[in-house]
Amino acid sequence: MQLQVKTLLKKVFFFIVSVSFATACFSQTAEDSLLELGNSFFRKQDFVKAASTWEKAAAAEYRISKGADYSYAAIAFAYGKDSSNSFRCLEMAITKYGFNDIPNLIAQDSFAFMKKSQHWSKLIGSIKPTYSTDPLKSRVVDTDVRHFWQAYDLVQKDTAKAVKIYKEQYISKGTLALQDYFLNKISTVENFVYIHQLYSKFYRSIRGNSLKAASFKQLYQNSFVNLKKIYPEAIFPDIFFVMGKFNSAGTVSSNGIIIGIDMRCYSPTVDTTELGIWNKRNLTNLAGLPYTVAHELVHFEQTGMASDTTLLKGAILEGMADFIGELISGKTTNERLKVYAKGKEKQIWNDFKKEMFLNRAHNWIANSEQETADKPADLGYWVGYSICKAYYDRAKDKKKAIYDMLHIQDYKKFLKDSQLDEQWK
Repeated sequence: MQLQVKTLLKKVFFFIVSVSFATACFSQTAEDSLLELGNSFFRKQDFVKAASTWEKAAAAEYRISKGADYSYAAIAFAYGKDSSNSFRCLEMAITKYGFNDIPNLIAQDSFAFMKKSQHWSKLIGSIKPTYSTDPLKSRVVDTDVRHFWQAYDLVQKDTAKAVKIYKEQYISKGTLALQDYFLNKISTVENFVYIHQLYSKFYRSIRGNSLKAASFKQLYQNSFVNLKKIYPEAIFPDIFFVMGKFNSAGTVSSNGIIIGIDMRCYSPTVDTTELGIWNKRNLTNLAGLPYTVAHELVHFEQTGMASDTTLLKGAILEGMADFIGELISGKTTNERLKVYAKGKEKQIWNDFKKEMFLNRAHNWIANSEQETADKPADLGYWVGYSICKAYYDRAKDKKKAIYDMLHIQDYKKFLKDSQLDEQWK
């Protein structure tokens, strides 16, 4: 459920991969093609062509990620040691389109030769933090959901113009958080429309429930306050609710916590007849919203952890969000995994160990295509949860244990210190 990556360069490649996957079955937009072309130039280290290509993508009328696109161009220009054009693109990203991902800008090595200039200091200094150190100051924003339903009503009157209507009345009017969500979780409006048509009865039936998310604000705040007690260094972003395409219940970006309300609004009145097995098992009711928000809040705190491509790191990242999320809210957002794992702990652990030091997160995390009637997807969450719980249970200083988790630099050592392997031999 985590969107944040360690550097903007990685975010570039992540986006291109997601576009390629999404457009394998759906029509690809000209802007998406430009992003892929820019990526191919970048890999060849033709930074000038990469930057100019990404600028063209950003200039598209309905582009939902102009700020990010201009930041990609800035990175490419910086790699080419063209500080003038790099700063120009950064100014477009930051001052015109609200790009505000300070940690990733600072972490990007290509800007190293620019960081001592007053221009850099002025630009970075102009970015206002999107979070507070006060857990009670975070906002709950559901305007994107309301815009969606306004667009939805227009689409019902003219279904042939669905893509155009959702672009103009939902995406273009959306918060920066919605644009982040679309960039990383939706990819194309055509894809979005296809899923909504495929599950038309379901989406029609969730309208009332989807508009109730803000009513749980006190419960969200309770979790925020609880995190402050056990992790005083915590920062607290705003919470945004959006309408997605039933593939991500929650994520985070530099703009805040973003919850896909369509996966968290079940009630007996909701029509699930069109949904597949994974969708039905991962559709939870409104009462579970605070647990999802708590999980994503933990992800927002994980910027101090070491970068790593192993399954072990991915599982710890997600499992930690479940474990600390449970501490501050009362439950995890993946209770069904606990139920399945009971009595199967050793088998799951032994299977996990075979792949944990490889780049195999796709077999354990966000692997909905591997869901079966007998075995749930996403078991990496449960394994990571178990590792973090074992580490915490052994710790004498619980606050320090939380701090240590959120600043892991060696995942093998963290696993060893948890002594989980000895527990399940």
